[in-house]
Amino acid sequence: MPRSTPVPALAAPAARVHDSLVLEPRDVRFDWDRLPLHWIPDEPMATHVINVLHLLLPEGERWFVKVFKEALPLIRDDQLREEVLGFIGQEAIHAEAHQEVLDHLLGQGLDPRPYVRQVAWLFRRVLGDKPGLGPARRRENIIERVAFIAAIEHFTAFLGNWALNSPGLDRAEADPTMLDLLRWHGAEEVEHRSVAFDLMVHLDPGYLRRVRGMAVSGPLLVHLWVRGARFLLAADPTLHGRLKPTWREAGRIAKRGLLPDPVGSIRSGLRYLRPGYHPTQEGSSSQALGYLATSPAARAAAGG
Repeated sequence: MPRSTPVPALAAPAARVHDSLVLEPRDVRFDWDRLPLHWIPDEPMATHVINVLHLLLPEGERWFVKVFKEALPLIRDDQLREEVLGFIGQEAIHAEAHQEVLDHLLGQGLDPRPYVRQVAWLFRRVLGDKPGLGPARRRENIIERVAFIAAIEHFTAFLGNWALNSPGLDRAEADPTMLDLLRWHGAEEVEHRSVAFDLMVHLDPGYLRRVRGMAVSGPLLVHLWVRGARFLLAADPTLHGRLKPTWREAGRIAKRGLLPDPVGSIRSGLRYLRPGYHPTQEGSSSQALGYLATSPAARAAAGG
């Protein structure tokens, strides 16, 4: 299939482009038959650090969808409701696209199911709905989980912006189908980067809610990612447990443009805590839409 390439940010003002967006699910399809186990050639660590996305996102994004459906009756703004519905549609397709990669890994002799079961337990049991709560406590529980999602969506937008601006992956001759998945998904994360934040503020404009959401979600995401990378490298049948992930090695790989900069990720989380922060300050809607207009999978979904 044609190789996807980063798209330069366009000159239109970000706020104006963002305000005019209508979120639509793009029913993309990917063919994984030819995907090698190490889809960044000769870079198993970089491959598997990014592959953690496939471990976390199917269950995580299904949880996003469930929580946002529970929040719909609490929304009093028609435009925000439409954005939330668009967000739900996009996240449902993201979950299925990453699930297909998990199925492909299993066929290549790398069994992701033990780790995925732990992730499923976390999202379904620990962070899931709490039956038996009264109306006030149920509302509070929904808003708290929306705040967790808003913080996670900040990082997915950060990662999406990185994927759209990562020529290092092209230089390394990463698999074009996986690159298109990452950039299509990344573009949609940038496109809808404000929805969870705006919903959180709509339901509770207090600053402490935002801080609490990041205080829980930020460390949890780092913990899950590190554990996921360790699991994949240990489960890779070609490595025989010889390769161990380290922060130092991740930093070296990031300098070559194959992973996001760990320090940049931390700085991004701190930006989220600024009182005047809004997600439109991260990434470019114009650039995201530019990629979605050229993505092989998105074009095929649109009949182009």
